[in-house]
Amino acid sequence: MPASPARIEPDAPLHADPGAVLIIDTNTMEWQPSPSAGVLRKRLHRVGPVESGPVTSIVRYHPGAAFPAHDHPEGEEILVLDGVFSDEHGDWKAGTYLLNPAGFRHAPFSRDGCTIFVKLRQAPGSARAHEARTISDARWESGPWPGSESSPLHVPEGQPDASWLVRFRGEGDAGEVIHHRGVEMLVIDGRLRVEAGVHGPGTWLRFPVGHRHHLSSETSCLVYAKIGGLALLEQPAL
Repeated sequence: MPASPARIEPDAPLHADPGAVLIIDTNTMEWQPSPSAGVLRKRLHRVGPVESGPVTSIVRYHPGAAFPAHDHPEGEEILVLDGVFSDEHGDWKAGTYLLNPAGFRHAPFSRDGCTIFVKLRQAPGSARAHEARTISDARWESGPWPGSESSPLHVPEGQPDASWLVRFRGEGDAGEVIHHRGVEMLVIDGRLRVEAGVHGPGTWLRFPVGHRHHLSSETSCLVYAKIGGLALLEQPAL
């Protein structure tokens, strides 16, 4: 069953147990304010300090909204879902994936508004390089599950995690899947079926290490998948 989008106290950890199964339709959640005017968020996972711990969120910038310049210890992943997300390094349209490594600094804003998926402080390591890729330029190869295709977004050497685009063309059936390293997924387009449930765009799913289930697509389906990243959630970054 989908997890309830119930409100929590601002300083309480949220979905902090990496051993829990989570399926959340972010479309049903209410937008909450952030420290910057005109920037709203839906937090899906958070541990550690309220505004500086590891967190996974959907973030909306109203037109003209901006954040002051800031650093990104332990990195940041961004997937632009709609609109154009900007900083002094470029204008990033919908369908762009960004990996901003540890030590990266920017002052983000959006002229006309945008919505982004963000994972903060979940990409540690000084050897990671900045990545900027677009879905339209994806190079497809055999995917992690039968019947699927994948395209790398960020696959760092010597790290437990890797981020991919994964898609099914039309109705696809992967059969029983075992997530040996755990996985986090965001449905970008189409409809993903997990056992008896069907999940559309905006659904965030997290399955722990060793979880098994039947996985298929009801229609052509595109998802962001971070494999092996749950190892980075076990302890909050300091």
